[in-house]
Amino acid sequence: MTTDFVAIGGFAILFGLLLLRVPIGVAMGMVGIGGFGILAAWNPALNLLAISPIRTVTDYSLGLIPMFILMGAVASASGMSSELYRAANAFMGHRKGGLAMATITACGGFSAISGSSVATAATMSKVALPEMRRYGYPDSIATGTIAAGGTLGILIPPSIVLAIYGVLTDTDIGRLFIAGIVPGILAIIMYLITVRVYLAWRKIDLPVQARAPWRERLATLRGIWAIMLLFVFVIGGIYGGIFTPSEAAGMGAAGAIIISALRGRLGWKKLFQCLLESIQVTAGIFMILIGAILFGYFLTITQVPQKIANHLLSLELGAYPTLLIILLFLLLLGCILDAMAMIILMIPILFPVAMALGFDPIWFGIVVVMTVELGLITPPIGMNVFVINSLARDVSLQKIYAGVMPFVLTDIIRLGLILLFPALVLFLPDTMR
Repeated sequence: MTTDFVAIGGFAILFGLLLLRVPIGVAMGMVGIGGFGILAAWNPALNLLAISPIRTVTDYSLGLIPMFILMGAVASASGMSSELYRAANAFMGHRKGGLAMATITACGGFSAISGSSVATAATMSKVALPEMRRYGYPDSIATGTIAAGGTLGILIPPSIVLAIYGVLTDTDIGRLFIAGIVPGILAIIMYLITVRVYLAWRKIDLPVQARAPWRERLATLRGIWAIMLLFVFVIGGIYGGIFTPSEAAGMGAAGAIIISALRGRLGWKKLFQCLLESIQVTAGIFMILIGAILFGYFLTITQVPQKIANHLLSLELGAYPTLLIILLFLLLLGCILDAMAMIILMIPILFPVAMALGFDPIWFGIVVVMTVELGLITPPIGMNVFVINSLARDVSLQKIYAGVMPFVLTDIIRLGLILLFPALVLFLPDTMR
């Protein structure tokens, strides 16, 4: 059998397994070992199966994943998400669409200590959805706002997806985190504008809360000092070169535990639950990573990345037209795969193409993550949409997708701005030590 035939067959089997709902880590590992064994030899393939898991779970650079996950779990369990929402609501609740705007702002704040879109969407669903329903918000607007706000979790640092991109491409994770700050802030601002424009365009009249006095507003800020301190401590430490990303993750997790304990928000039972949740989530991520590494050996021996890069470059379309083809492909793939799966599966194939076209690896990483964000809220499989649907069973998927569509359009516009003005991504990382 030729190498190309085995490569095509391997991808066909991989997508077949995914359609059968085989976990992506298991599917990639099976195809990777099977393909490597067919093309090389079975003994080396089985040796890879024995060695790769140990190398992955003991990789120091990947130690930031469980630590950032633990930091987010502790922040959620100690009620920091509720405090964020109360503070945002105090400042915005009296405006038209204020609760939706407060939800987006709170999602952005929670993303700064979570690193996960799914966790952000799930947490804010419990906090914001009951309140918006109490004030008569249509379910489509309420759930759509939470689903869109949740996507900020994979862009605003610390981002687990950006960290994995950095590991897969050997790109500086700290610079990637800093590069996500401006696009993340831009996303929050554009989402807030979207809420106001959409409500005005559809002439939707929503009830508003009474304007909170300044004394009450300032009082709510005292509740979010812990989140602000954690974010400045972790991201500021990375920006200033004080911590490596892995060290910052450990410091952030320890800081979240200490602050929550001192405030009387974290007992031993809650801490055990946070540790257990972090272990479960980390195990799932590492399973995917191990499968991706095994699949990567298969890609290496078949030279699929090099062949795809050569083919795209031979079309001589130019850098940006080729990039648009790549992003369109990722958007289509996002209809059937979640964000983590897309990054792990496609980056080893597409990254060499981007580098051959002369794109900056940090800028390309942010562009890819922003494209992947769209996959979290677009049909037929938008992970954030399904998470919210699982927590609000009485709201149909169709309603959630209807509410999220205005934000999809906003994301496309924002992606266009980043493509036109790369400095929005690169100027902060360029100032790092």
